[in-house]
Amino acid sequence: MAKISDRGLRMPLSPIRKLSPLAAKAKKEGKYVHQLNIGQPDIPTPKWAIDELKSANFEVVEYSDSEGTLALRESFVDYYKKYDIDVSSEEIIITYGASEALMIALLSCLNPWDEVIVPEPFYANYSSFAGAADITVKPISSSIEENFALPSIDEFEKLIGPRTKAILICSPNNPTGYTYSKDELEKLRKICIKYDLFLISDEVYREFFYSGDFAPSVMELKGIEDKAIMLDSASKRYSMCGVRVGAIISKNKDVIQTALKFGQARLSPPLFGQVAVEAALKAPDSYYEEVKQEYKNRKDVLIEELSKIPDIKYSHPYGAFYTVVELPIDDDEKFCSWILSEFDYKGETVMFAPGSGFYVTPGAGKKEIRIAYVVKQEKLRRAMKCLAEALKVYPGRTIK
Repeated sequence: MAKISDRGLRMPLSPIRKLSPLAAKAKKEGKYVHQLNIGQPDIPTPKWAIDELKSANFEVVEYSDSEGTLALRESFVDYYKKYDIDVSSEEIIITYGASEALMIALLSCLNPWDEVIVPEPFYANYSSFAGAADITVKPISSSIEENFALPSIDEFEKLIGPRTKAILICSPNNPTGYTYSKDELEKLRKICIKYDLFLISDEVYREFFYSGDFAPSVMELKGIEDKAIMLDSASKRYSMCGVRVGAIISKNKDVIQTALKFGQARLSPPLFGQVAVEAALKAPDSYYEEVKQEYKNRKDVLIEELSKIPDIKYSHPYGAFYTVVELPIDDDEKFCSWILSEFDYKGETVMFAPGSGFYVTPGAGKKEIRIAYVVKQEKLRRAMKCLAEALKVYPGRTIK
């Protein structure tokens, strides 16, 4: 019998989605499932973007340019100006979501068996994309006790070897909500210059920053223009996860030209998605302010409710819409499965993402879960009540 590839065998299941069958079973049994496992916003997609899509009048739905339509790239240029990010349309490649942006960035900058350093916990699919490209992830641990702040530069330097080619960060961060300060980005700038490394920054949650107007960007750093690569997406910003439109942004012409080769190989990004995003980028400042305030309110409610639960630790998000919670449990996957399949409180239960899926260090995150606060405030309160009650009766509780 023909065998599938070793690469395929190594490809992990999504820790965010693999409990979906248990959630479906719970719903079939009549339970209400609070889905806090996935970053799918419930805020309506901007109406003007939907209207633009409905009114699009194509006689033929053609391929777009492989780098994305000029109109969309110019719209991104105008959008970035608001954040003091000065780029041109030639420095942007439109991609099939930020996922493809990361994959193309890795393929463009690293060879098989090269290494990328990533502070963990990190977005689970980073491991999947790196593994598919035969790239080695070198994790550097951050801690919940320090709110998952940037590890010391000494710790980075311990990991740098002859095959190290890049540092990959996410800020505001998924799964922790931590946002790197200008000082922390400056430290990364210096080490990337010292060791000639690319600095790849996933900045899809830029607007959702609760300690200022917007999160600092690697594109603001000076003297590192040839090393900085920003990844972006419309998915979370406009509650448009299904349009699958992202971008690679860099002032390094070789990176952009190489990325375009991969873009040409997959022909073009989705045309209808580009039409919708071009319209969405015209959002007034009031739109961003209202959405940001709603997420801030949800964050405050979540932290308020978590503070009532004994024997747990949690990160305080500075941005995005996630937090990591350490629970008094024996195993994250067992707990997340148990609460879906064997527990309910007044007919309700909760779907979380197991924390260990956001680590590659063996054994790390086994007592943690990620919570996505992407539902309305009252639902968050009910979900946290379910969590509190579940911890009282969970058979694998470690603190009695």
